[in-house]
Amino acid sequence: MAEVLRQMLPILILQTGAPPHAVGAAYGGFDRMVGEVAGLSSARLARVAAYKGEKPEAPSRYAAALITGSRANVTDHASWSEACAGWVRDAMDVSLPLFGICYGHQLMSHALGGRVDYLDGGREIGTQQVELTRAAAGDALLEGMPTVFAAHFIHEQTVAEPPAGAAVLARNGKDSHQMLRYGPQAVSVQFHPEFTVPVMRAYFDVMQAGLAGEGLDVRALRAGVAETPVSHAIMRRFFARIAAAPSTPASADTR
Repeated sequence: MAEVLRQMLPILILQTGAPPHAVGAAYGGFDRMVGEVAGLSSARLARVAAYKGEKPEAPSRYAAALITGSRANVTDHASWSEACAGWVRDAMDVSLPLFGICYGHQLMSHALGGRVDYLDGGREIGTQQVELTRAAAGDALLEGMPTVFAAHFIHEQTVAEPPAGAAVLARNGKDSHQMLRYGPQAVSVQFHPEFTVPVMRAYFDVMQAGLAGEGLDVRALRAGVAETPVSHAIMRRFFARIAAAPSTPASADTR
């Protein structure tokens, strides 16, 4: 009965940042990107802009939560970010389904005792390959997924050391901790399953000058942008069971 009631609650999109203006104007914020790729009803989503000082309700008021990416750094330890880390710990205490993306991936690890730092060798960006680890073989979320798949990236920081007890589910030559599982219902990914090909290309267009200044071959990286169906499928599968339940408006009193 408790599970049925939880499935009628809204899904929290805990926003830790926003895309560049030009990207957002064309494709919407991270909440819209997530909703469209994951197949979630907009009416089902409760959006909280934590980076603007907005605060989520108690974890028990949601069916699940997704923590977005951001242009901020977890290592800055901003007050709003540390408040989100505390909320993550509370959510873990009540076994709330959690899915972290990029900054959300790093924030979840930080909240649970891991260490975040800058990525060795500089930024990872564009469409790159990801490899599942041996630990992924028995993970229900990844059952039937290809061992190697493409994903979109844009990050300078990473999970340098996962929390104790976390399982590393995916990696690549650039980053050893591309996907982590913290418990039966909590996972995070360094890549961006919410990005589509047009979104990834739009990031290159907006950031072209800065990326070139970092010594990156922007033209080649942009030309290498490709579809990432497996990355999308991982996020869709995570929310499939939750999204199948009848939706409840986020403003409704569900106590």
